[in-house]
Amino acid sequence: MDIAVLAYDGVFDSGLAALLDVLDGANAMRGELAQPPPAWNVITIGFRRRVRTGAGHVVETVPVGAAEDADLLLVPALAERRPEALLAHVSGPAAAPARRLVAATRARRTPIASACTGTFLLAESGVLDGLHATTSWWLAPYFRKRYPAVTVDETRMVTSSDGVTTAGAAFGHVDLALAIVRMNSPALAELVARYLVIDERPSQAAYTISAALAQTDPTLAAFERWAREHLDQPVSIADGARAIGVSERTLQRAVRRTLGTSPVRFVQDLRVERASHLLRTTGLPLEVIARKVGYEHANTLRILLRERTGATASTLRGR
Repeated sequence: MDIAVLAYDGVFDSGLAALLDVLDGANAMRGELAQPPPAWNVITIGFRRRVRTGAGHVVETVPVGAAEDADLLLVPALAERRPEALLAHVSGPAAAPARRLVAATRARRTPIASACTGTFLLAESGVLDGLHATTSWWLAPYFRKRYPAVTVDETRMVTSSDGVTTAGAAFGHVDLALAIVRMNSPALAELVARYLVIDERPSQAAYTISAALAQTDPTLAAFERWAREHLDQPVSIADGARAIGVSERTLQRAVRRTLGTSPVRFVQDLRVERASHLLRTTGLPLEVIARKVGYEHANTLRILLRERTGATASTLRGR
């Protein structure tokens, strides 16, 4: 399998290195399997012979024309975490060659994959329209607003839709590379994960900071503050809307527009966040924690924790 990894000025160093290192490790470990998959032939392509990474390192590349024969195009993230600067870059003239490359690759029906801020470049190129994708959880509100034709689920660590694979926040590049290995050999992916000591992370939900997401919209920020003050009580969305001076419909729209979810689910996320914190930092019984976050029965919280974080209450407490 021929894989082209795009290196460009400002690329996120760790993202680029993670993709190359995991795939190189997979090639090195193939021989340990009784039935090894074919090797990956990985090349680093660029629009210039030498590109400078976000941290200032110089990377040698081969011309992007080599991607025409590749079986997969990998686009690492841009080393930019400021939403406004990120959007300006991916939509601006500096990123135009990359957008054209991505669009042309998609037109040939060649699979494409990216992670973190790189998913914005894919979306800007139009290749994610009508598809499901994920991105860095804290950038999801900006992604959702700019690319309404994309169904984004920021809780996922890796998602694949019609030949386009996307992964979550910065070190989701590791998960992305493992997912690529797993598509060809689950046994090799498990072996690589063991050697590199990589934990399975199907979801970003356990890392999400709800307050950070809420601050992108004034109505949502006000509702988040009100909800946190009432987490140990039965929460009425109508009461919350009234308390912050908006209609229930306006509140519903604000939450849907920013987070792609409902106020009820957002409150559940806040409860999971507080319960997880209490499990990690206190010795309180789960029954007590459940009441502190508004649930009469501990089993209700236990189920919600597993659903949203992918971990049991005991696992969270162990962390």
